[in-house]
Amino acid sequence: MDLAKNVELRSRLKLVTITMKKIAKENIFYKRNLPHIHPRDGIFFITFRLADSLPTNVLEKLKEEKDSEIKLLEKKFNKNKKEFDREKYNLEKRYFAKFDKWLDRSSEGPKWLKDVLIATTIANKIHELNSTRYRLIAYCIMSNHVHLLIDIREFNIITGTNISGKTKDYPLSDTLRFIKGSTARLCNIHLGRTGAFWHHESYDHYVRNEEELRGIGQYILNNPVKAGLVDDWRQW
Repeated sequence: MDLAKNVELRSRLKLVTITMKKIAKENIFYKRNLPHIHPRDGIFFITFRLADSLPTNVLEKLKEEKDSEIKLLEKKFNKNKKEFDREKYNLEKRYFAKFDKWLDRSSEGPKWLKDVLIATTIANKIHELNSTRYRLIAYCIMSNHVHLLIDIREFNIITGTNISGKTKDYPLSDTLRFIKGSTARLCNIHLGRTGAFWHHESYDHYVRNEEELRGIGQYILNNPVKAGLVDDWRQW
């Protein structure tokens, strides 16, 4: 399966301008069921997964645990917003790690991305938008989800691809809509099925500094290794 063989992490990270900007004053909040903070300029770590890839009870349990921890943080730091924001940020990262671990080890739900043709369809679309919608840094296609690390600086203006609809004013959301919508149609044709291919929500994280950028890049490439699928990411 293609693991962005033409996107060597070390060289790509050097190409990215490592004068990481502070969060832009103008943050965009695009909301479906979850809030998303999308500065117009930034580097983003995105994960999107297949529909029904995790059991409802697992998702509910993770949400309950997270909500419970947030309430404890609110009580503990009710007079210190800065500290609360820092701890909540760390909590969000821990929650995602648990979520991703469940995706890696889940024995339930579809594993359509194991299909070479389907994985290639998705990889081709990711590469197709490189240099027009974003600068591609790294990605990884697992059996039921995709990790994507992209730089949208200098690619933050939507030009005619979506003249109406919820995502028209949100460059990152519109790009994800484009990737997921076009690949879903082609993959469903290949599978001879109809209905939702991708889960409607995606996880997106604004990369705040160089250290985080490098850590996320390594996380993406080593996901198949951590999942016990290969010994080295280059084998994926």
